[in-house]
Amino acid sequence: MIKRISLIALTLFTLTSCVSKKIYTDLEDKYANLKKENRRLTDDLEALSADKTKLTNDLNSLKAAYDEAVKERDQLRSDYAATKTNLENLKASYDALEKNSSAEIAKNSKKNRELLAQLEAKEQALAAENARLENLKKELENRSKRVAELESVIAAKDANMRALKDAISKALTNFEGKGLTVEQRDGKVYVSMENKLLFKSGSWSVGTEGRKAVQQLGNVLAENPDIAILIEGHTDNVPYKGSAQLSGNWDLSTKRATAIVNILRENASINPENLTAAGRGEYAPVASNDTAEGKAKNRRIEVILTPKLDEISKLLNEI
Repeated sequence: MIKRISLIALTLFTLTSCVSKKIYTDLEDKYANLKKENRRLTDDLEALSADKTKLTNDLNSLKAAYDEAVKERDQLRSDYAATKTNLENLKASYDALEKNSSAEIAKNSKKNRELLAQLEAKEQALAAENARLENLKKELENRSKRVAELESVIAAKDANMRALKDAISKALTNFEGKGLTVEQRDGKVYVSMENKLLFKSGSWSVGTEGRKAVQQLGNVLAENPDIAILIEGHTDNVPYKGSAQLSGNWDLSTKRATAIVNILRENASINPENLTAAGRGEYAPVASNDTAEGKAKNRRIEVILTPKLDEISKLLNEI
């Protein structure tokens, strides 16, 4: 077994020593594109949050407009009732005056016609206001339905991500306390594995224990085909002084991320289109590099799991 491992290591060393400048440049370009894609996904999530806030504000505005329309309708009804009462009083007065004076009758007839015209105008206004109120009510119902659907989809995705986090935590229980953590934040699941679990110092070859952890993680990811998987390699700030074929920490972090991707690709149920490898070098630390403990935490692989947002984008376009 030792001879076989040595032969594999020698083969990997020979292959990686032949990496051309073009491949390295391609990796750099790919990382830049991945960084832009990651930024775009973050911006999309922030935009979705802003859209949700806007929809909620629109819903509140519609509710206020609806309440105002109800108030105006009630006022029109009150005016209508008052006008109708005045008309009835004038009719009664007309009947009394009809016996006494034709001039008074003519005067009351004119007032009667005026009141009838006012009553008709108020009836028309009330009908128009009722129609406007009905339209506002329908629009309010439609917007409320869309907001409810959007909230339901977002809640479902959050629940799925929580379930994914729990499944990963359960699958990797044996590696707790060995430099592996799983957490959920900002709608994503972050699986962080310190290098002590995966690699020897200066190496990008995954050890037996680390390979087992990555394979168990892959078993969970294979059951979640709608998750985008970003693998980021990180180092501490100590300059790399290992193999001459690497230019530094950034190159090393990229090769380590790619090594994890290659292990995940061994699982045929994982769609390669969902996988992305990126090297962050020393530029995204999670702890201070002033202590050995902090440096150990910074030397890590982070697997960032993001839900696909196609369904949410479709709902937003329909609103």
